[in-house]
Amino acid sequence: MYLSPRFRAWMAGASLLALGSLASAQPAPAADVDPAKPNVVILATGGTIAGAGASTVNSASYAAAKVAVDKLILGLPELRNLANVRGEQTFQIASESFTNDALLTLARRVSALAKQPDVNGIVVTHGTDTLEETAYFLHLTVHTDKPIVVVGSMRPGTALSADGALNLYDAVSVAASQDARGKGVLVTMNDEIQSGRDVAKLVNIKTEAFKSQWGPLGMVVEGKNYWFRSLAKRHTNQSEFDIDQIQALPVVEIAYAYGNVPRASIDAIGATPGLQAIIHAGTGNGSVADRVVPALQELRAKGVNVIRSSRVPAGFVLRNAEQPDDKYDWVVAHDLNPQKARILAMVAMTKTRDPKELQRIFWTY
Repeated sequence: MYLSPRFRAWMAGASLLALGSLASAQPAPAADVDPAKPNVVILATGGTIAGAGASTVNSASYAAAKVAVDKLILGLPELRNLANVRGEQTFQIASESFTNDALLTLARRVSALAKQPDVNGIVVTHGTDTLEETAYFLHLTVHTDKPIVVVGSMRPGTALSADGALNLYDAVSVAASQDARGKGVLVTMNDEIQSGRDVAKLVNIKTEAFKSQWGPLGMVVEGKNYWFRSLAKRHTNQSEFDIDQIQALPVVEIAYAYGNVPRASIDAIGATPGLQAIIHAGTGNGSVADRVVPALQELRAKGVNVIRSSRVPAGFVLRNAEQPDDKYDWVVAHDLNPQKARILAMVAMTKTRDPKELQRIFWTY
């Protein structure tokens, strides 16, 4: 079978790391260090941006997490025009396999790098399936005003019209920029600069997969940033949460609502050992089926916090609409989708289990 030169180059990195393992090797060295340029570290975690397909027409069927970070950097020599770039292989996994422990490990490394005076910006390459969750976790817990940019791709580098190279170039460009400081964790894909708080994967097969209902913060075009709005919610240096103080994350699960949903689904999640909160991904304005309400009330009586979110991708959940949240002692997730509500609930509950305090946090972040 014929293999294109580009495909062979990308696949050459596959044998360097075992899938899913932590890399213990030294970081990839930066070549031709220019003291006049900013220093950017790329933390690679795997995903499609490090993936490879069987042929150039395989844009949706491929193996993720195959190409090591040094191969990604060597394959994009234009990066040296932007910054002194070096890479570290933090993980080599598909992002649907990310765990709470992986979040903690990654965030601690980002925090440590951000404290180094010789690091001006950090890029995290990531699979797109849970990219928004990781970006929001870093946004909430890493105390720095240095740019942190999370980036992925929708097509592997072996595919025709692959988007990973330009996305990575844009990410390094933003991470190296002074004007990106203090804006929280960012996501650069499809030429847009999105907030890690707002952005979500809304399409599963197109390059314009990541969108925010509030719009992007800006765009990056040919290595230059164009900014259009700022974020009102607290983050990074202004956050009351600090990854350096978080040892473990509490157990928070998500229950999905749909027509004819039985209360048995809530009962099953309620039996999860150590459960501290449940995110109810409701219909519409976070609606809860009549047969499910008693199950959630029983969980709340046992000390489990109930947080109403919505499976609808835009809008926000109103408190005391659809359900009497004050009466039930429940929390609403504001505009956060269920998966991001879970991230904030885990982080918030490292400090408090009081539902009134949790509601304040959901309004604030």
